[in-house]
Amino acid sequence: MDKEIVYTDLAPEPIGPYSQAVKISSQNNSLLYTSGQIAINPSTSIFEGGDIKEQTRLVLENIKAILNDSGSGLEKVIKTTVFLRTMDDFTEMNKVYAEFFGSSKPARSTIAVSGLPKDALVEIETIAFL
Repeated sequence: MDKEIVYTDLAPEPIGPYSQAVKISSQNNSLLYTSGQIAINPSTSIFEGGDIKEQTRLVLENIKAILNDSGSGLEKVIKTTVFLRTMDDFTEMNKVYAEFFGSSKPARSTIAVSGLPKDALVEIETIAFL
C-alpha cells in the first residue's frame, strides 16, 4: 500500500500541520481522504465568512478543486462528514450541499460541534475513490 500527500494551489493552504488530502493506493484500490475544509479563499488565503450558504458553497468548491486535481471528483465521493457550529444551519447547508452532489449522494454524517477553526459555521471532509 502506498501513501501520497496531495497538494494543489487551487485550494487553500492548510492552516495547521496537516495535508489538504492523502491518497492511499494498493493494487486494486485507490482512495483519497480530504482534510476538513472551511471557507478559505484559495486565492487570498483569507477566511471568507458570510452566512452558512456562502460558507458551504466555498467549502465545497475547495473540496471539488482538491478532488479534481487528484484525479477524482464529486461523483466519486463515497462518504462525507459535515461539522456544523449549530444544527440550526442544517437546512440551509443541505440546500447548497444538494446542488453539488445531485443524484450522486455519498454516505454522510452531520455533527454539531462547539467550535470550528476561524469561527467557521461549517467544515466538511470527504473520502473518495480515484
